[in-house]
Amino acid sequence: MVLANVYNNVAFDYDPYIWRIGWRSELRAGKGRAVEEIMMVHTLFVFSGAENADINFYQNYDVTWGFDHVLALNRGRQIQLSMDLSSGAGFESKQSYGSGFFHMKIKLPDRNTAGVVTAFYLTSKGNNHDELDFEFLGNVEGKPYTLQTNVFVNGQGNREQRITLWFDPTADYHLYGILWNEHQIVFRVDDVPIRVFKNNRNIGVDYPSQPMKIEGSLWDGESWATDGGKTKTDWSYAPFKAQFQGFSINGCPITNDKSLIPQQCYSSSYWWNGQRYWNLDHHQQRKYENVRKTYMHYDYCTDRSRYPIPPPECLHP
Repeated sequence: MVLANVYNNVAFDYDPYIWRIGWRSELRAGKGRAVEEIMMVHTLFVFSGAENADINFYQNYDVTWGFDHVLALNRGRQIQLSMDLSSGAGFESKQSYGSGFFHMKIKLPDRNTAGVVTAFYLTSKGNNHDELDFEFLGNVEGKPYTLQTNVFVNGQGNREQRITLWFDPTADYHLYGILWNEHQIVFRVDDVPIRVFKNNRNIGVDYPSQPMKIEGSLWDGESWATDGGKTKTDWSYAPFKAQFQGFSINGCPITNDKSLIPQQCYSSSYWWNGQRYWNLDHHQQRKYENVRKTYMHYDYCTDRSRYPIPPPECLHP
């Protein structure tokens, strides 16, 4: 998206993936102050999430289950999913997508959430499906959430990574996003890359190639989510409530029922396919390495009980 003002050669390029404003201008006499003021307004616009604040949930999404456990708030700009003994709830995008940067602001259920799973993910349909997961695994009160990510390709998952977040995800909304192009998949929390899955087809590693929908859900995972299933859901704390905001979609839509992604979804006309998004830059790489060093507490790549020989993608990160 480009915002331009009336001054010659002034333009502002908004890139929601890196949350950064680039600008160019000939600062002729009298223009500097105006440019500075417009830059400030646009910066506030981006960081406040105002670019998608007016998107109604029902423009891009449908509720798929637990219909009586979904509450639309703020004229549809916010959705609350709730879970009790009778049901959880879920939603999905109206369309499937073949590439993009998919993001949503989420505020997780608070207090004792052991066994409770809040999910935001991309998935195709069918047995041999592709899937990219954010799964927030609840915990007993006073202990932190675990964020689990996973990558499924052609129905094969078992690529779990788990981190502890560096903030309280129940206190406020945070932005969770997945960049997906032909070269890499990057999971992000706010402006921090937390996981990278590269396209390593050249060494025989499958890479997601099916159109996927965006989904969100709140459900009971007490059989596995907390302490490996040893700590069960305490239903006296129900209903559990998860809040979702930000329903704009930056993706290449698949208008027909296709089993494979059409080539146009890899076009450089979509900003997320540009060369700058084929790899993390130096600044992003440092943030990513810090997350792995400081907050990661499980990585399938280093689990020798499951994988005595590391999967090939682990040797070519």
